[in-house]
Amino acid sequence: MQVRLLDFTTLDKELLTLVLEWRNHSDIRCWMLNGDEISLENHLRFVESLKNRADKRYFLVQGDDSYIGVIDFTDITNISAEIGIYANPQMRGVGEALMSALIEYGFSTLGVTMLIASVFADNERAKHLYEKFDFTERNRTFYKGREMIIMERRA
Repeated sequence: MQVRLLDFTTLDKELLTLVLEWRNHSDIRCWMLNGDEISLENHLRFVESLKNRADKRYFLVQGDDSYIGVIDFTDITNISAEIGIYANPQMRGVGEALMSALIEYGFSTLGVTMLIASVFADNERAKHLYEKFDFTERNRTFYKGREMIIMERRA
């Protein structure tokens, strides 16, 4: 599958609303650090703030003929970036395409040497996807009473 990365800061309100609907979907939200529903006003304010940030990048990922998910990079330094990924909740089987795009952008475009992921321990699908792409467990911690696995992949 060919993919295109569409920077959040270039999206129109219709696409930003679509992304927000996905983010607020119960199947996605339950795996987020902030499990609260986000208002359109707060979402638009956040996207506007990205225009002035070098340490964060968010992308809507377009597949061959549809929008398949979102990837993001936060805490970007010269060495590493923390990553996030979620699929369009109406689609299945796009995780590998999203992960490939994430890895390619992180190592080739950002030029970092390490990608770091935080995954809730009970999120078996995400953990399996990261492992499939050679992420390894670095340590474990707790976040709001839930066990979290910190995983990394080096270039």
